[in-house]
Amino acid sequence: MGRTCQASSDFDLNPDVKLAPDRTLRPAAVLAPVLWTEGGYRLILTKRSSALKHHPGQIAFPGGKQDSGDVDLIATALREAQEEIGLPSETVEILGTLAPHETVTSFTVTPVIGLLHGPFDPVPEQGEVAEVFSVPLVHVLTESNFQVQSRRWRGQRRAYYTVPYGPYYIWGATARILRAWTELLSPTSRPRRHS
Repeated sequence: MGRTCQASSDFDLNPDVKLAPDRTLRPAAVLAPVLWTEGGYRLILTKRSSALKHHPGQIAFPGGKQDSGDVDLIATALREAQEEIGLPSETVEILGTLAPHETVTSFTVTPVIGLLHGPFDPVPEQGEVAEVFSVPLVHVLTESNFQVQSRRWRGQRRAYYTVPYGPYYIWGATARILRAWTELLSPTSRPRRHS
């Protein structure tokens, strides 16, 4: 790719937020599964169950926190994808990882990019995943498709990226990770300030 992907954060668009330098971040990983179809490459995403305590109904990559049995964060991403959407690890060719992303929930998330080989029949984890769907990869990696929106969070207005597609409102950490991937591929992206 030729460029280095810089770490990103849920706080990138909010320079007024002061993060404690001694904060503790828990390691996690997500898988960005890419599937080739006749119409081009597609990215598989999930819609989280509306019954979940954290981030209900949001669009997300399959993934989660690193367990003690995971040999590394790639293993975490593959395990979580198998648990959440029934994706067999042996069908995934790991293409690489992006720089870590810090979330407002105190995780440092490593995005793992994987190319799927062979057909994939999703099996959503009951109670956690409401839907497994795909979007054109070119759509979520095109800079002009991103918007900056804001809402009140913990008493203050916070800005965040979105990259909507059809009925799917992709925002927050998922959109920020996609934006970082887009910036890595774009020759015109400007350097960003990170907290």
